[in-house]
Amino acid sequence: MLFRKDIDPRCSYCAKGCRISENEVLCKKKGIVSPEYHCHAFRYDPLLRQPPQPVRLNTGHLSEEDFKL
Repeated sequence: MLFRKDIDPRCSYCAKGCRISENEVLCKKKGIVSPEYHCHAFRYDPLLRQPPQPVRLNTGHLSEEDFKL
């Protein structure tokens, strides 16, 4: 859901912010804030959003027989 319309506003993926460390974002309006913070000037930038890692497939229990037709 990278391009949903109902995105929770956060400075970590705001167009006016720039991440300076893992726990800090430099905002053009508010200065240094936490990534979870947001203000009225929030503007969503989908390129800054980091989607969650996909679940890794556990192939340990699969055999050759599982792939035969």
